[in-house]
Amino acid sequence: MFRLIKQSSDAKARLGVFKSRKNEFATPAFFPVATQAAVKGLSASDLDQVGIDGLLVNAYHLYLRPGVEVIEASGGLHSFMGFEKTIITDSGGYQIFSLRHLRKVTDKGAEFQSHIDGKTIFLSPEEVIRIQLVLGSDVVVPLDECVKFSAPFEEVASACSRTIEWAKRSKDFFGKNGKKDVLFFGIIQGGIFADLRKKCLQELSGLDVDGFCIGGLSVGEPEDLRYNIISFLEKESDRKYLRYFMGFGRPPEVLEAVERGIDLFDCVIPTRFGRTGTAYTNEGRIVVRNSPFAKDQSPLDPDCPCYVCKKFSRAYLRHLVNSKEILGIQLLTFHNVFWYKNFMVRIREAISQDRFREFKKEFLSRFKEK
Repeated sequence: MFRLIKQSSDAKARLGVFKSRKNEFATPAFFPVATQAAVKGLSASDLDQVGIDGLLVNAYHLYLRPGVEVIEASGGLHSFMGFEKTIITDSGGYQIFSLRHLRKVTDKGAEFQSHIDGKTIFLSPEEVIRIQLVLGSDVVVPLDECVKFSAPFEEVASACSRTIEWAKRSKDFFGKNGKKDVLFFGIIQGGIFADLRKKCLQELSGLDVDGFCIGGLSVGEPEDLRYNIISFLEKESDRKYLRYFMGFGRPPEVLEAVERGIDLFDCVIPTRFGRTGTAYTNEGRIVVRNSPFAKDQSPLDPDCPCYVCKKFSRAYLRHLVNSKEILGIQLLTFHNVFWYKNFMVRIREAISQDRFREFKKEFLSRFKEK
């Protein structure tokens, strides 16, 4: 499933290969987010053209709409979406965090009031795994409890213990009902408390999981505490496991996490910024909809070999966005996802050449986030 190829001599950055039942891809890697079984603004053909290796899809949202029965009748997520690479399904744990005004959590599971029609639904750890298996996910993830950064230790400890127990129940259900070629990742919770993270890591390791997700970070904590936890988990975890930092992905942050041994990322940033008329370039973000680009005939990024940069000017893209033409959003999103893909390729090349820190320094000297 995960094979370590090389680690940097002056950092914890690692080059690896991950294999699911659908494809094999190099790491570090970045997965776009397809919450509703679609990457906003891009078709499956676009994703193939970019060379995307996999997607994160949200099982909670698909359970609500269109319903797992519809997707099952279509032959599963891959057939439903027309996407034949790796699909990871999120469990609904983040919704416990983001929809806290619409949910109630007990040891039995999570009760939600649907944000679509107000209907009350209850999701147990076992039901969450069942849903993901019916959807046809390649990598399933157990239900977990994510809490906000400001939560007191007692609350974080309780959520961590619940996450561990849910993982055990989930793995037991998966063992009885899962397919041999479907993978099971554990989610490490514990906030910024190293002892809780270690406890969760140790308990999950005993479940014979196929990889680790790092959850409960990037929820308001200071950067130094976040990176301290990542570094701690790198030291404590077995090198044989893929490490997946969920919901994390600004380029400078990706570099910091890769330097500390993270292998996989997902984030809505490239698509969300594309929808707001913002493009990623090697010089940083540019807001194409703004007036300075009205007559700019240069490409979004002169260094980018994507279709959009080869064919269209900043002036044209600005015109599309400000005219509210759907094509503008599609083209900017295509570029941003391609740029992220290429960014990860460059990171892997730097690790392969044992010059990751040199690459990081060069990149950050040019790239301006604001």
